Amino acid sequence: MTESSKSGIIAARLRNYFLTGLIICAPLAITVWLVRSFIEWADGWVKPYLPSFYNPDNYLPIAIPGFGLLVAVVVITLVGFLTANLVGRSIINFGESLLNRTPLVRSIYKSLKQIFQTVLQDQSSSFKRAGLIEYPSPGLWSLVFIATGVKGEIAARFDERGMDMVTVFLPPTPIPTAGFLLFVPRDKIIPLQMSAEDAAKLLISGGLVAPDYNPLANAPPRAIKQQESV
Repeated sequence: MTESSKSGIIAARLRNYFLTGLIICAPLAITVWLVRSFIEWADGWVKPYLPSFYNPDNYLPIAIPGFGLLVAVVVITLVGFLTANLVGRSIINFGESLLNRTPLVRSIYKSLKQIFQTVLQDQSSSFKRAGLIEYPSPGLWSLVFIATGVKGEIAARFDERGMDMVTVFLPPTPIPTAGFLLFVPRDKIIPLQMSAEDAAKLLISGGLVAPDYNPLANAPPRAIKQQESV
């Protein structure tokens, strides 16, 4: 074995070691950075509104990361607890009535509240399923998140024409937070077994990270029909 071949083998091994280490360290570093950024963002919003006596940064030599986030979680939980009883509900209704009388704030608050109620309700299946639609042209298929059935005036207009439509969200790659809202015929959607989280991974990775597929071969026909229904 010549010196050049030995050097090539060593270089290849070092490259493989580096890539293996990068695969391990990069996701860990990005995760730590995202978590730290979120904690700092929460602390930056909450701590300025805390009384000086309750803010540990005022009498401790070091700042306590995550204290603002902890306070926010406690306050949100407390609001949910108060809303569950009559007195708390009366206070919340009074506060909402004040917001509803403010012209610009009223529209923003109502829209945000409706979105959170739709997405976070336990019985809601919005954005929990993924599917395929033929878009942007015949023969080309796009991955979408199935939102819900069409509602309101739009649903009435489609019903007048005998059209059974479904609302879907078409996200771009690699940032799935923006995209297009589309109304698609129900029979034009191919529902997928993968979860919304797996679909998001597929989008963010540009198709490189594909989830494992476990066909429902052993499932009863009724279960298969429910899985395939949109």
